Amino acid sequence: MAPKEINYWLMKSEPDAYSIKDLEKEEETLWDGIRNYQARNFMRSMEIGDQAFFYHSNTKPPGIVGLMEIIEKNLIDPFQFDESSKYFDKKSKRDNPRWDCVKTKYICEFKSMITLKDLSETYTSEELTLVRKGNRLSIMPINKDIALELLKKLKKN
Repeated sequence: MAPKEINYWLMKSEPDAYSIKDLEKEEETLWDGIRNYQARNFMRSMEIGDQAFFYHSNTKPPGIVGLMEIIEKNLIDPFQFDESSKYFDKKSKRDNPRWDCVKTKYICEFKSMITLKDLSETYTSEELTLVRKGNRLSIMPINKDIALELLKKLKKN
């Protein structure tokens, strides 16, 4: 049987909300709180064993800081039902939830970050959606060839 094809993703988090160090300490986490339909749909297409670049956003400088693995998929995001959560969604029903999440596992933190500036100087917006002006998606696919280039660069550092 042929080995399963790994897909690659980029998943953003603000380091003051949840950082690569937090994931390292916890080892696993639910990637919850996604409230954008396109990002949610990307998450729904993830498979167990896929890998995701952990990207620190809304910081100076923003960039790729680590790698994690998808270990569970199609989980219901519990915060959509929690009225005290900023991710509460009164339109979401327990028998028909609108939002789901995945569980990720820490793989590594890279010795050095690849900054958004470095990425935008290396890749076009067609090659890497992240560098597209105005892109606000918190989850996006990464082309396998580009993912492998990034991994090679990051392992040299």
